[in-house]
Amino acid sequence: MAESRGVALLIESSNAYARGLLSGVIAYVRQFADWSIYLPEQERGATPPRWLANWKGDGLLARIETDAIARAVKRTKRPVVDLSAARYLKDIPWVETDDRAIARLAVEHFLTRGFQNLAFCGDPGFQWSILRCEEFRKGIEQAGYECHVHQSIPRYDNHYSWNREKRRLARWVKQLPKPVAIFACYDIKAQQLLDVCHELGIVVPEQVAVLGVDNDALLCELCNPPLSSIIPNAHQAGFQAAALLDRMMNGERVPSDALLIEPLGVQTRQSTDLLAIDDPDVARAFRFIRESATDNIRVKDVLEQVPLSRRALEHRFLKYLGRTPHQEIQRQRVIKVKELLGQTTMTLSQIAIQTGFEHPEYLSVAFKRETGETPRAFRRRVGNSIPWPDEA
Repeated sequence: MAESRGVALLIESSNAYARGLLSGVIAYVRQFADWSIYLPEQERGATPPRWLANWKGDGLLARIETDAIARAVKRTKRPVVDLSAARYLKDIPWVETDDRAIARLAVEHFLTRGFQNLAFCGDPGFQWSILRCEEFRKGIEQAGYECHVHQSIPRYDNHYSWNREKRRLARWVKQLPKPVAIFACYDIKAQQLLDVCHELGIVVPEQVAVLGVDNDALLCELCNPPLSSIIPNAHQAGFQAAALLDRMMNGERVPSDALLIEPLGVQTRQSTDLLAIDDPDVARAFRFIRESATDNIRVKDVLEQVPLSRRALEHRFLKYLGRTPHQEIQRQRVIKVKELLGQTTMTLSQIAIQTGFEHPEYLSVAFKRETGETPRAFRRRVGNSIPWPDEA
């Protein structure tokens, strides 16, 4: 029987991402480890807890986001895995969401909707925000557009004031070319943007579309309108961090390189529910496809929604979106397939039925053509290894 270990978690539970990390740790312990878990109340960026100086446990999983926490953790001389992008201790293993992949999802989300005015709103106090900004700007500029950037006063800066920051945000939003799509570094910043738009009388998403990160369901639904958000795979990050710590506590040497976990996709809600192009027929067809793609629709069903011939519709889709209606139907189905592969334990046959594919074999072919990998490979990569007997 494996030796019981004492493990402390310096992870806050006040936000959705951190709670996802904790759920991943719990899943690992239930499957593979005999750990006594110590989870004290811990605020993000808080001073080191006093108990840590005399703690006699075996290992730590920590969000190391200040010099003080880094020094306190190092003094314990215990195995530790970092779950923050800040990298205050560069010689220890760390697991973090892939911030550049998150930014690339944001670029795709906006460009496929036809936006040509793009912007980023960040908090330079967080390394992950800086990384997201860099990659988002790169993707927008590679697409031939300008990226407008606003960096807020860091949230944990001693001089931070929401009233002052709100005025700065309002000035920035007012001068942006419209319609504009804004990628906010995380959901809290996106909520602030929506509040500013509401006070300025700016219509969302028609004038300003807003996308957040973390998919904090409660926060996103409380926003007005409900907030679209990128879904990080925090559960898998926590699971992999626990696995690394387990190996370290067993005396194994593990690399201090980053283990980056890809996001699961975008949860689209009303704040980006818009196709920003000057063609109402294409916009209507696009909306119908997005809402109905998993109902096994065909291009003929799309044509019933607009007064266009098939040739005219395909020509306009290619002009505005760079793909045909059929390709858009398949793309929307694959988006839903990825969501179900990553977040459920449904079999491939069940997913095929739910996403409009007549057979799981057809799903596998379409999925590999769209993504370059099989459904099984994708599910394993995002950390959901449920097997199925019917994969093509």
